[in-house]
Amino acid sequence: MARAINESDWRLFRKLEPIALDRFCERVLSEINQISSDSNKTSHQRYVAIFKLLERRDRELADAFNDLRRSTAWRQLALIQSHGLLTEKEMADFTAETRGVIELLAGFH
Repeated sequence: MARAINESDWRLFRKLEPIALDRFCERVLSEINQISSDSNKTSHQRYVAIFKLLERRDRELADAFNDLRRSTAWRQLALIQSHGLLTEKEMADFTAETRGVIELLAGFH
């Protein structure tokens, strides 16, 4: 049986997850704003670019944030970290074991 994240790190992850999700969404909204204000493209080109961005970002959001479970927390935390959504200070609050697993897993994404 594969090991799961320990209880204290799980509680910390559950606390930081909504913060990381908000940062992710804010980043996507900023990207949308940048695309929509590009006057060098037609309205249709901007629409298509936004649609493609949302398709891609929605998949990323689902992989990192949907269906949080202790058994998948390390993988999801690694995905969140690979997107740069947690600060060094926030990551430092996790145990050395979790930080090590995250560094290993984030290296593969």
